[in-house]
Amino acid sequence: MKRHGLLNASLNTLIAELGHTDTLVIADAGLPIPSDVPRIDLAVVPGLPGFLPILDALLDELCIEGVTLANEISTHSPTLEGDIQHRLTTLETRDRRPVEASYVSHDAFKQSLNNAKAVIRTGECTPFANIALHSGVPF
Repeated sequence: MKRHGLLNASLNTLIAELGHTDTLVIADAGLPIPSDVPRIDLAVVPGLPGFLPILDALLDELCIEGVTLANEISTHSPTLEGDIQHRLTTLETRDRRPVEASYVSHDAFKQSLNNAKAVIRTGECTPFANIALHSGVPF
């Protein structure tokens, strides 16, 4: 058994398979996921697991060079956006720059799911609680 970190076998496999510029999405319970995009469904009941604990667990494991959020998070869920931005301040890219968020419309975000390596569905029910994590490299 692993000593620490992620215990979910599907998440561990996915992370080990990510390459530079691959995209991994963490989604709320309602985001429509295209049927041909791999899905790791962690949702149990509304709110469980929450978005932020899953984000924290993945940020501890991944090298991230950028993230994408939907514009609508700013007006519909500003507290969650602030929590995400706070977490980004502790991360750096391989060239020591802070990890920055880019914003697109929610429709564009949904379209981008077709390019994701996988979508992790949480039980989160906060509006627009979705993030695309863009994989970096540690070297």
